[in-house]
Amino acid sequence: MNISGISDKSCIPFEEFMRRALHDPIHGYYARRIRGIGTAGDFTTTPMLSEAPARAIAAWAVRALRETRCRDLIEIGPGEGMLAAAVRKHLPWQVRWNTQLHLVETSAPLANIQQQALGARAVWHTTPAKALAACRGRAVIFSNELVDAFPVRRFQYSNECWRELAVAFGPGGAVIESLLPPAPLPDSSAFSQQHPPGQWIEVHDSYRHWLLDWLPLWQAGRMLTIDYGSSADFLYQRRPRGTLRAYLLQQRLEGPAIYQNPSRQDLTADVNFTDLIDWSAPWVAGSELQTMAAFLKRWQDSRNPVDSTFNDEQGAGGAFLALDQTCAGPGT
Repeated sequence: MNISGISDKSCIPFEEFMRRALHDPIHGYYARRIRGIGTAGDFTTTPMLSEAPARAIAAWAVRALRETRCRDLIEIGPGEGMLAAAVRKHLPWQVRWNTQLHLVETSAPLANIQQQALGARAVWHTTPAKALAACRGRAVIFSNELVDAFPVRRFQYSNECWRELAVAFGPGGAVIESLLPPAPLPDSSAFSQQHPPGQWIEVHDSYRHWLLDWLPLWQAGRMLTIDYGSSADFLYQRRPRGTLRAYLLQQRLEGPAIYQNPSRQDLTADVNFTDLIDWSAPWVAGSELQTMAAFLKRWQDSRNPVDSTFNDEQGAGGAFLALDQTCAGPGT
């Protein structure tokens, strides 16, 4: 195994395996100089398919900046910086002149790529807390395909209770999965849904902890979260094995194959947007959840109608959701 800290026969929760596979500071997928994003890489993000998301986010940001009287725009997890650069390009020049762009990035290789694309047109931070400190807590925030990059905890409904998945690695890298004894469950709406015996689910508990670490520092603004997923009541329909999968050179891998290339492939799971709304509720005055297709149609420029990539509710336009939230802090 090419992940530090994992030795033969050591048993760890699946979340810890996924964390090391993606974020180990030396061997993790995001820490290494990954093959990249796009047709030559392991996966393709929505901004690489069309400029429609950037145009719509820019239009949304203009309204949000004006209504909240914020002067700072933050993107968290900007990938290669393409979306940030495109959003900035589509801002009216007056807004672009009066708005400071901030990027929050933990991966040094990706930050280097972003700096080549944006240069002095942005300020970089390693955490949202540091970015908000620079903005005095007042900022309009957006992210695209960020939540799905966080490690998940996996649970199976077995013998009328939920048990968490753990993994061990035997000789030759053979994977041994096991279920831990019943224990207190993390905060997730997925457990309140009706599921058949054997159902697998994922909980982005690491994202919850990360979110609650900085969200209380947010004093004013709006936040847009775009990702693939669904609300809790639809997320696992006809998905008895859950939503976890890997991507390697544009190939989708499931089941035992997700363990075959640790640190060399992306691991991801669909986002439970009901959880995102519930977890942020104490600091948010309102939440609006809509499909990506609906979001793009709402904010599209009449001169640039939404292209076919995202206007189909049965395709990418429905697979991706946009969560628009307003800060409930004292500055609003």
